[in-house]
Amino acid sequence: MPTLGQLYPQLDSVQLPENLPYTQCSAFELRFLYLLGKHRLTGAQGDLIELGSGGGGSTYAAALGLSENPEFDRSSAKLHAYDFFRVGKGTFATEKFFAGGKAPDGQSSFLEDFQEVLGPFLDFVEIHAGDIWETSDPHEKRPIEFLHVDIAKTARVWTCVAERFLPRLRPGSVLLHQDFAGPRLPWLHYSTGALLPYIEIAGPPIRSTLAFEVTERIPDEVFRAIAEDDFSIEKKIDLISAVQEQIDRDHTDGIPFRSVLELAKAFVLHYEGDHRRAWKIAEPLTDDAYLARTRADHFRQIKAELPAPAPAVRRSTMRRRLGRLARKAGLR
Repeated sequence: MPTLGQLYPQLDSVQLPENLPYTQCSAFELRFLYLLGKHRLTGAQGDLIELGSGGGGSTYAAALGLSENPEFDRSSAKLHAYDFFRVGKGTFATEKFFAGGKAPDGQSSFLEDFQEVLGPFLDFVEIHAGDIWETSDPHEKRPIEFLHVDIAKTARVWTCVAERFLPRLRPGSVLLHQDFAGPRLPWLHYSTGALLPYIEIAGPPIRSTLAFEVTERIPDEVFRAIAEDDFSIEKKIDLISAVQEQIDRDHTDGIPFRSVLELAKAFVLHYEGDHRRAWKIAEPLTDDAYLARTRADHFRQIKAELPAPAPAVRRSTMRRRLGRLARKAGLR
């Protein structure tokens, strides 16, 4: 069985079908999912889970790889696909997930479209449609062999992931964070920092995705701290710094992850209401070409919360005020 890092050299040679379902994952990320399915995952050591399947492109790539893996028993193992499978408030879904690229009038669910494009694999793809707090089992203890996290866009959803899925990781489990290039999601970054003593990062991020394997048993208190967000502000920043020491740029040299993670520190402070300090970290990063091009709205969000500067006092007004104070003091 290859290590995760041994899959990297094959990324350029993978040929996936041209008509894959729409996805917001890059071609490299889809190829990596395919390689994982074909060469690494079996389902024999635990559940195979994708959180945030969207229109099905990433699910299709992983399922295609699994279908070509002689060690995968599609009669018994399952690839679990979780998503709202609808557009609308709180879902972060796009109408491009519909087969025609646009939602039909009066329709918000693209579940039928997902089922249609995943048709060749529906015998082993198990769909969990709806709010993850309602579709996941809080009592499930079965180990997880593979966890693809592309759903933790809010702290609320991340809490569910941290409570119900992370504690099921075991040595040998593989986890992919697809949104690791998102500075607004600092919980992904400092939680990874908390896990560093127990994991091995596969290599440079594959575009936006950080991949790692669990190598040591993760203590229950670490899972508890992550689920309860039981870290001080300074601890969160220190944990992100620890991740910065492990990764620099993505495997194509296009995404400067150390700068991305530095901006994530600013969002830790921003969410805690320390807007001055957040901007102190963020402002120098406006000179980073990648962040300036792709995250301009992030900078505006932080800067907009800065306290308004005190109004300037005209010199004549200041002289009058000083004169009044002097008269009161008997100096004139």
